[in-house]
Amino acid sequence: MALQGPIPVTYEMLFPHGCYIVGEVEPVKDFDASTNGRFVQARDKHTSEPVWQVAVMDADPTLKPAQKTVAVKILAQAQPIPPAAMPGLPFTPVRFDHITVTPYVNANGRLAYSIRVREMTAVRPKPVRENTV
Repeated sequence: MALQGPIPVTYEMLFPHGCYIVGEVEPVKDFDASTNGRFVQARDKHTSEPVWQVAVMDADPTLKPAQKTVAVKILAQAQPIPPAAMPGLPFTPVRFDHITVTPYVNANGRLAYSIRVREMTAVRPKPVRENTV
């Protein structure tokens, strides 16, 4: 099979309705290397870059409440800084680029996906089309 490892996807494929940051960007713990009182940050096994994580809410209105919040892992040398909050919005819209998903079976025996990205940016407003007659 030609498809092995993380599967590249676009932002529009993963979050067609957009998504919003609902948590802080935090380092991901390497559970194998960490010990009592000693935190070791996880590193990506392909690039060796530090792994960070942020919780986001998928804006898809058809999702059940339990499916709306997902963790997105960000590969970056320094802690990523979320975009500035937008006035009048309770959550900050965000866009991700260079996305891969890795399917796995979770502890409940259900199919789940690990989402990894290389870049987190602010959402740019869509250009307004003028009516032309």
